[in-house]
Amino acid sequence: MNIDVDVVVVGAGPTGLLLAGDLARAGVSGAVLERRAGQSNLTRAFAVHARTLEQLDARGVADELVATGTPEKTLRFLDRAQLRLPRLPSRFPYVLITPQYETERVLEERARSLGADIRYGAEVTGLARFPDRVEVIVRSDGQPEHLVRARYVVGADGMHSTVRTALGMPFPGRAVVRSVMLADVRLAEAPPDTLTVNATGHAFALIAPFGDGWYRVIAWQRDNQPAEDTPVSLEEVADGARQALGTDYGMHDPRWMSRFHSEERQVPRYRDGRVLLAGDAAHVHSPAGGQGMNTSIQDAANLGWKLAAAVNGWAPDGLLDTYHAERHPVGRQVLRTSGALLRVGLTGPPAIVAARNILAAAATRTPFAPRFLAGALSGLSISYPAPRGAHPLTGRRVADLPLTGGRRLYEALRPGRFLLASAPGAIPSGTLPAGYGDRVDTVEIARPTRTVALIRPDAYIAWAHGPRGASDPAPDADRAPQLIDALARWCGTPAPV
Repeated sequence: MNIDVDVVVVGAGPTGLLLAGDLARAGVSGAVLERRAGQSNLTRAFAVHARTLEQLDARGVADELVATGTPEKTLRFLDRAQLRLPRLPSRFPYVLITPQYETERVLEERARSLGADIRYGAEVTGLARFPDRVEVIVRSDGQPEHLVRARYVVGADGMHSTVRTALGMPFPGRAVVRSVMLADVRLAEAPPDTLTVNATGHAFALIAPFGDGWYRVIAWQRDNQPAEDTPVSLEEVADGARQALGTDYGMHDPRWMSRFHSEERQVPRYRDGRVLLAGDAAHVHSPAGGQGMNTSIQDAANLGWKLAAAVNGWAPDGLLDTYHAERHPVGRQVLRTSGALLRVGLTGPPAIVAARNILAAAATRTPFAPRFLAGALSGLSISYPAPRGAHPLTGRRVADLPLTGGRRLYEALRPGRFLLASAPGAIPSGTLPAGYGDRVDTVEIARPTRTVALIRPDAYIAWAHGPRGASDPAPDADRAPQLIDALARWCGTPAPV
């Protein structure tokens, strides 16, 4: 049977589920097609960073997710090095340690509550593109293949993406570490830290809790790298942990063990006509820094409102192209950062390892290095390109400011609309041009400010007007025409009144 929808999302991982919820919230019809029979209780990611939690807060589900895990405010690595996170300028000054399946559960419940159609056991086997649509070939539960026709398709189907393959999109890169061991085990002794990690050059190990008595162990040994189809033994995993951590914490009773290899790859384009790629379908990198799921969720947060604008007919020219323009450089930087962390961690000779550990410990005591690394890992330092001459706030993440009436700014973002934010009384009645009320709300900041800002649905500043320094008067006379230009650039043509 042929089914016509606005958007097909391929893949029901965190990327596809957040995107499905955002599209449903905007009234976009869609179908999420997932080849698995249902959500898995296995997990790949454990770390949810501050910027991702802020994006979830803007959707009303952050606090529920936080309740499932453990906030970790200090990251210990490379022997004595520590990265303290409480100074992060966020409501979430930590990394949340919780299994990926909890993130998926929260996002799926939100998506379904908004009316998203999520279909498990629906395997995409190919697609055909036409000027006005994309036809997706689907095989469901052993039934004959059928077509789902959509205006747009988003491939959020992971590293081995069928959508990317069907496009013929290259995925250049290379393997960076091989024969990494994974195991879900019980421990006789609980580690002292929520997230336990170290690298000696000859071995690497990480232990993270599921929260129910089980632990995920990731281990690698330089002198033990058999083929990936070689069965893993518990003794191998334990030996890797002992080499890296000094103990295996009495690990026992494994319920699952496997091997994998880590790659660094990125597609050259995140958009090809009516087909877009997000998450691991667009970029993969080493697990160092816990960036994978976080970067992918933020891809979806960037794409969702733009795709909804295109479907709903008000997207200005080029808006959908800004998804690639903004997110591709972020993905490239994540590859570089995670790759650099991995290579530092796997430094080999003992003398170099000792020097590395001393330098790392010293660097984390300086003012600059911890701030830079915390900003990069948390995602709070991400910003997007701004036009020449724009206000310095343009393209930057917006803080969760208090609003009049007792709300927070991120609570005001939950309907998925733009916000025009200013101090009380700074925007006279009628300043918002007619025809934008269906996509822009006005809010008042509950603190003195001379800055007026247009805030995007993904909590980045699209436009700002205000003083740029002590000597900048920022005359009010040019604010109205600048606002009209900004609305046209980001919010398109006003609706008929």
